[in-house]
Amino acid sequence: MAAKQKAPSYHYDAIVIGTGPGGEGVAMQLAKAGKKVAVVERYDAVGGGCTHWGTIPSKALRHSVSRLIEYNSSPLFADNHLSRSLTFSEIMRHASGVVNSQTRLRSSFYDRNRVTLFHGEASFIDAHTLQTVREDGSKDIVTAGQIALATGSRPYTPKDIDFNHPRIYNSDTILSLKHDPKSIIIYGAGVIGSEYASIFRGLGVKVDLVNMRDRLLSFLDTEISDALSYHLWNNGVLIRHNETYSSVETTDDSVILNLESGKRMRADCLLFANGRTGNTDKLKLENIGLQADSRGQLKVNENYQTDVENVYAVGDVIGYPSLASAAYNQGRFAAEAMLAGKTHASLVADIPSGIYTIPEISSVGKTEQELTAAKVPYEVGRAQFKHLARAQIASTQTGSLKILFHRETKEILGIHCFGERASEIVHIGQAIMQQKGEGNTIDYFVNTTFNYPTMAEAYRVAAINGLNRIF
Repeated sequence: MAAKQKAPSYHYDAIVIGTGPGGEGVAMQLAKAGKKVAVVERYDAVGGGCTHWGTIPSKALRHSVSRLIEYNSSPLFADNHLSRSLTFSEIMRHASGVVNSQTRLRSSFYDRNRVTLFHGEASFIDAHTLQTVREDGSKDIVTAGQIALATGSRPYTPKDIDFNHPRIYNSDTILSLKHDPKSIIIYGAGVIGSEYASIFRGLGVKVDLVNMRDRLLSFLDTEISDALSYHLWNNGVLIRHNETYSSVETTDDSVILNLESGKRMRADCLLFANGRTGNTDKLKLENIGLQADSRGQLKVNENYQTDVENVYAVGDVIGYPSLASAAYNQGRFAAEAMLAGKTHASLVADIPSGIYTIPEISSVGKTEQELTAAKVPYEVGRAQFKHLARAQIASTQTGSLKILFHRETKEILGIHCFGERASEIVHIGQAIMQQKGEGNTIDYFVNTTFNYPTMAEAYRVAAINGLNRIF
């Protein structure tokens, strides 16, 4: 009888599982330091959920819909009194092109830095040994001194909902939507749910947004959260607060959502966007004595090191802040710890949030509610976009910039922006907030000359508005 063929074995200084922003950050930093690095990716293309199902495609969708809304609302194109319309599938073509471009770019990073790429499902044999299984069932055994987990997360999918039904989607599968819905129920009004509510409403789809809490995005400054709620309401989104589902019924072409309150809702399809789960269930963590929590997440120390000395973890799989931007830096910091025993850097205390609703929301620093609770004597400076020449020129007059600053020291404490390009505008304030000493006061915006006309000019307007309140 022929002997059973043994799986090929390979050895590296470090192995990274996952090629999203976190995994890329670890791999590139180690490779540039001269280490022999391998990465394991379960899918055919690199980039992780960020590139293929999350950040990149959803933001590309959002951009296309935003431009469609801008076109239809501009008096320049209203001569024939006809609105242009697009289907979800049509705008996905643009998103797919962006995804492909990003994938090619990210692949080139691994080639250029001589990082070996294994495609397959990775699992632990022991703390230094992984088995990778390809789609065809063939296996590789890979060993390394150190291993970094950057496996990301996936949408939470409760077992009592049939996600195999062609009209029920999660935030990953919604990208494969082929039919043209006239109505949609979005269950979950967090960042993802709110973004897709904006996208579908912009396409003219009737949207019911079900929120488990008493207001949208409660981590935001209340004024900003209220502005989003009003804008969605004003555009026809029906928001149902403090509701939870009891069951989901389906027909061939519709979905009925039954709520605990007794309400019944019907739509062409359902997008379930209520939470995410860390991708740890197939890693066989029990073989190295690690255990994920109920959300599939791992606990790490300040060096991104798990309870197993040579195993590190970054990105969504460790929870907060679950941002692509932060994950890349976490990867770099973890690589430094893998090289030197500890990292000398950490994420900045004030991480900017970018929420790509229509219009966008972005903020950094403290909210009014946090400052009030802490009894900090702060003041508010505001600039309404409708008063800015650049916003009038571009017909992007919805929104505002709010600066929170200390009444006595004038230190900038928080920046909150609602409106087109908010996620870009906020970084001006963030840069000044990060300065030390007198460099981070609101006076900077008054004494600095801004290009005119620009959206950045909102900082000068808001600063003068706030300083005028001090007596």
